Amino acid sequence: MTSDITAQGRPEAIRAVPVRRPGRWIAVAGVAVVAAMLLNMFLTQPNFNWSEQGKYAFNASVLEGIRTTLWLTAAAMAIGLALGVIIAIMRLSTNPIVSGAAWLYVWIFRGTPVLVQLLFWANIGALLPTIGIGVPFGPEFLTYKTFDLVPSVMAALLGLGLNEGAYMSEIVRAGILSVDEGQGEAATALGLTQMQTLRRIVLPQAMRVIVPPFGNETISMLKTTSLVAYVPFYELLFNVQNIYTRTYQVMPMLIMASLWYLFMSSILTVGQYYIERHYAKGATRNLPPTPVQKLRRVLSNLSGRRLA
Repeated sequence: MTSDITAQGRPEAIRAVPVRRPGRWIAVAGVAVVAAMLLNMFLTQPNFNWSEQGKYAFNASVLEGIRTTLWLTAAAMAIGLALGVIIAIMRLSTNPIVSGAAWLYVWIFRGTPVLVQLLFWANIGALLPTIGIGVPFGPEFLTYKTFDLVPSVMAALLGLGLNEGAYMSEIVRAGILSVDEGQGEAATALGLTQMQTLRRIVLPQAMRVIVPPFGNETISMLKTTSLVAYVPFYELLFNVQNIYTRTYQVMPMLIMASLWYLFMSSILTVGQYYIERHYAKGATRNLPPTPVQKLRRVLSNLSGRRLA
């Protein structure tokens, strides 16, 4: 008998040798060293001035700026989503005038910086001192001063909302085009109108494609609201700037504002995850695990290894 055959005539058990991965351990060591250096810097560098950050982190002015940032983000995204749906439908229209007008809107608002648009709306009164309501190319019945109609808050909403509408229109259009044409044909055969087909058949299926980039745009909008400080308008960054102009603690206050932005972005990221999971129900057999389920799986694997 050969050496690889046991006395019972069976092959010997295969001795599995784990694959050596030295590169992985080198990478782990490198990351650990960098993390330790950063932690040491955060703890020992006096210029971070953590006590000063803690002093103003929950200041009334900062909290008011956070509330303004949140509602400004929500309002701008609502305007952008509403405009995005309308412009996307116009882009898909067979009427060349309608689709051309929608394309022109996207071209203008997506092709110019959002800061320029914010400054444009903030100073629109210099271009149009008054706005009137009346007969086109005829007499005006009512006339208003532009600066009264477009205060700072309205300029901020116009600049953010109209710009976001251009991006959302492309996201919504991509979602609509991702739905199979047969769905619309079947709905038409059942007697549904175009609007009913869009609202009941197409858009619910398109949401699976729309939600991920919409979540990214929401998080991006949360950070873009910081540009409203140039309007000016009292959001988080503007209020933080007012603080460090008095205290001269520029970097600590900017770090504090960044931590607040990170916290709010993290909350939005969690919300986006659960919304994506909800709309994935009809597309995948097994839904992706929630963070709690992932944590339980990791803990169970660790406990199983300890018992083994």
